[in-house]
Amino acid sequence: MRYAQGGGLTDAKRTTRERLRLQAVERFESGQKNAEVAAALRISVRSVERWRRAWREGGEAGVLSKGSPGRPRLNEVQVARLERELERGPLAHGWTDQRWTLARIKTLIGRLFHFSYTVEGTWRLLKRHGWSWQQPTRRAIERDDDAVEVWKKETWPRVRASRRSAGPGSSSRTRPGSR
Repeated sequence: MRYAQGGGLTDAKRTTRERLRLQAVERFESGQKNAEVAAALRISVRSVERWRRAWREGGEAGVLSKGSPGRPRLNEVQVARLERELERGPLAHGWTDQRWTLARIKTLIGRLFHFSYTVEGTWRLLKRHGWSWQQPTRRAIERDDDAVEVWKKETWPRVRASRRSAGPGSSSRTRPGSR
């Protein structure tokens, strides 16, 4: 198999693959059959069929590499603009609170640059540029931390049920000691 197990091709491997397609075109022009081309170039007949179809429809240009199939990525200028917009805060972009979620950042990228990232891709982008996620602490406004500490130290030990003493038990459902 000429493709890497992990997925797409590097630029060097893409160039090598393109040279292979051009060799196939030479063989198409000389009148060789698909099976002969596949055997000579050590590739599948199915690939040769696809390449021959692309060659018939677009000529030699039809089999040339179209570049990386990956999604568009933000360049450094765009990342700098995104960071400036994130620093302005969610309120400046129409959200009602001050929380940046990945879904909101994904939406902001779409609005600013007119292409879409996935939520996971947004996280990778932010992580790659030194951003980290932060969980807001959720506390009631009425919370009294001193009263909570007093309750934990004084009230809870009295309220907490004492554990049963370790002793012989029974697996019978009918015996009171087993409940």
